[in-house]
Amino acid sequence: MGVKAMLPSYELGFYALVVTCAVLYSGSGIFEASRDSMNRKAFRDGIKPGWHYFGRKMDVADFEWVMWFTSFRNIIIFALSGHVLFGKICSMTVPQHRAVMYMIYGVLAVLGSMGLLYLMIILSHCLVLYSVALAKQRWLCYVAGLCCLASFKVEPFGSWQSGFVTGAFDLQDVLFYGGCTFTIMRCMSFALESSEKEEGIYSIFDLLKYNFYLPFFFFGPVMTFDQFHAQVSTRELRRKDDEMKSIRVNALLHVGAIVAVDIFFHFFYILTLPSDLKFVNRLSDWSLAGLAYSNLVYDWVKAAVMFGVINTIARLDHLDPPQPPKCITMLYIFAEHFDRGINDWLCKYVYDHIGENHDNILKELVASITTFAITTLWLGPCQVVYIWSLVNCFGLNFELWVQKFFQLGPFAKLEAKLSGAMSRRIRAAFGAVNFWAIVLYNILALNSLEFALLVTKRLLVMGFPVSTLSIWFITYCGVQLIKERERILAIEEEEKGDKAKVE
Repeated sequence: MGVKAMLPSYELGFYALVVTCAVLYSGSGIFEASRDSMNRKAFRDGIKPGWHYFGRKMDVADFEWVMWFTSFRNIIIFALSGHVLFGKICSMTVPQHRAVMYMIYGVLAVLGSMGLLYLMIILSHCLVLYSVALAKQRWLCYVAGLCCLASFKVEPFGSWQSGFVTGAFDLQDVLFYGGCTFTIMRCMSFALESSEKEEGIYSIFDLLKYNFYLPFFFFGPVMTFDQFHAQVSTRELRRKDDEMKSIRVNALLHVGAIVAVDIFFHFFYILTLPSDLKFVNRLSDWSLAGLAYSNLVYDWVKAAVMFGVINTIARLDHLDPPQPPKCITMLYIFAEHFDRGINDWLCKYVYDHIGENHDNILKELVASITTFAITTLWLGPCQVVYIWSLVNCFGLNFELWVQKFFQLGPFAKLEAKLSGAMSRRIRAAFGAVNFWAIVLYNILALNSLEFALLVTKRLLVMGFPVSTLSIWFITYCGVQLIKERERILAIEEEEKGDKAKVE
């Protein structure tokens, strides 16, 4: 059935009421738990004094967020502001050479922040993969690229290379491995695009301009070489109607999100609470489910802010970067994606290349296994990542198997007899199960295996049937609201398409 199946407004209103009440009830439990644990000894490292006018302590368990927006806030603002100013001057004076200017600024920024030896490591990997690209063999590009990636993710090679970088500051490891791994992904994209070029090859200068674009260098998002090269080579720099207004609005939203998260952490200690399983085990099933879900939502907000700030700067440079991550609340099928940049990279060079149209079960299995194998190497091989990759790979394939099963003759005929609204309700019921599978699988990577097992046991075993079925129904209501939003967006897109055809 199509995505445009409509439900009665009173039914949607009931779903919205149920979800709102459930969120408020679960949030009140987390708030009370945070208040009661404020002075708990086990949480001393994660809960520190916050803004004095709130009179409450603050959750500071995420050191990256704290470093970005406290210790290194001024340095980051200075570096990115310099890039924006430098880029604006170049765009106005020598637009045809702006990519070169971005590269020079990026090289100087990397040199100033991480040192000469780090810059040499990056350049050596660029040179290796450029040399491989000269052969114009896709398989060789994959082998060389993955070997270079493994040299940062597998010991003792990673420690050996990081040992060349002298000095020590809190974000050094994050910047080192972030810059190196994103460099490898960009170099692989360059090599693979070069192997597809019919005549000649792109120059190493093109690779350096691509890799040392500062906003993308350390933290991404990944933008494939063909897209970056085409956009940065454009000489006529024009903006769409109201584009600057959109950029300003997005910038204000990101600042507002940063402030909102800091305020939130004064009242809800969602990052610190999971570190004490004995304490968490005393929470109600509703609060525990809310705690697991809120951890994923926070991870999305964090990524959305980081990529949003970077994308805002890229848009000021007349680029069209990958969109920020899709909100975890909107993900109720495994085929959807979170990080759109790395997703585009994996789909273009691995998943779609092997799986083709994704109708063949065997090809889909090989494509998904290969994709998650590379993702495992990208994230860094360890027990938690192995389990995360395994369960998500299974979820993606199981979703296809179920879809194929219900496309068989008897089931297809049965669905054809149903109304669009009833088909949507049945699909939402399955989507609610999928939603919690995605949540449980991904808190593995964000928290710990022990916390994920505790949540699973409480919600599916000890909480059955009351907690299990009630949380499933609430999730079903939420999925229906998501589907309604998708329906409205689909109608708007169709109307835009019709207007474009008329014009």
